[in-house]
Amino acid sequence: MALTAPTTNTPSATPSATPSDARRRDADGMAVASFVLGLIGLLLFNAVFGPCAIILGALAIARQTQRRGRALLGLALGVADVILLIVLVTLDNSVFWQFG
Repeated sequence: MALTAPTTNTPSATPSATPSDARRRDADGMAVASFVLGLIGLLLFNAVFGPCAIILGALAIARQTQRRGRALLGLALGVADVILLIVLVTLDNSVFWQFG
């Protein structure tokens, strides 16, 4: 009588993610990053954060994120950052601003 190991047909504990799931998760991350960069860009480094927010927001929308509202808000904040930069350069010949 030979001893054999019992076989189990249970699925693995961690299901593998499909490439479309990973791509959607990346797009959701881009939407959040766009919003955060656009918001921070209103106060700091609008010359850098504004265009980054615009690019990330557009990429998130193009990749069909589930956080479309956040991507659109990040896109709008990025545009506001660039407009603020243009206004500051026009009025002060400077890219910096302060309260008071």
